[in-house]
Amino acid sequence: MIAFLLQLKLSELFNPAKPIPFVVLLLLIGASLLSWSIIFAKWGMLRKAAAANRAFLRAFRKANALDTSAVAAEQNPAAPMVVVFDFGYAEVERQARGRGQIRNKLMIERNLQLGISEEIQKLEHNMIWLATIASVTPFIGLFGTVWGIIDAFEALSLSASVSLRTVGPGIADALIATGAGLAAAIPAAVAYNYLGGQIKELGGRMEDFTLEFMNLVERTFEG
Repeated sequence: MIAFLLQLKLSELFNPAKPIPFVVLLLLIGASLLSWSIIFAKWGMLRKAAAANRAFLRAFRKANALDTSAVAAEQNPAAPMVVVFDFGYAEVERQARGRGQIRNKLMIERNLQLGISEEIQKLEHNMIWLATIASVTPFIGLFGTVWGIIDAFEALSLSASVSLRTVGPGIADALIATGAGLAAAIPAAVAYNYLGGQIKELGGRMEDFTLEFMNLVERTFEG
């Protein structure tokens, strides 16, 4: 059986004359290509974001006032923490303008949370596609499997003699559809969980940063 399937020509597996298996394979190949493009793009983006965060955080911790930390923010614009910093810093400036003191710390904390929410949304962009591919492609592959088995039985019913060559193409379609569905779903599922964990970790670090930001605010205006 395996030797026979290996002998089948690719033209027999990707045959537009058999529209349903052909469309199923095209959908699964397209979903797999989309999945891998998102995975590589998101992985690279998260690596750069983590590195920029570390660079900004080192400079921020060396600052003894908000003004000097703002310079560090300008030097690391790619860091998600910089967006959080900008949200908080803008509120501090509004409150300190004219009076030189902070009136409402809760509003600053809320602004910092808005910055975190905005950055998390950016980091999670396109992640829904990975989840969709991971959950849908096995069913598309299953549909192709069922259709291939139906083709195999139809070929068997129309043949005067039972032979592997009669049912082989249908079985091949079924097995290829199964394999293509799993090949698209498994990397998408693994990447969704792994990258989601990386995003969650970045979110946690931004939450921790808000505490450091508020400490610096207190040192600047109350110290």
